[in-house]
Amino acid sequence: MKGEMTQKGKEALERFKMESANEMGVNLKPGYNGDLTSREAGSIGGQMVKKMIDAYKMQ
Repeated sequence: MKGEMTQKGKEALERFKMESANEMGVNLKPGYNGDLTSREAGSIGGQMVKKMIDAYKMQ
């Protein structure tokens, strides 16, 4: 199982991604989002990383 993500983990990550996109004002829809600019996609990933680091620091 090493290196594999469970279905529960995939769903949690997808919810986290959608939440981060909403916070950044990016219109993200389920599935393929090929209409996003690189800047928009990068801002979502950056927001996710920032939130993960903040959560780790709060432990």
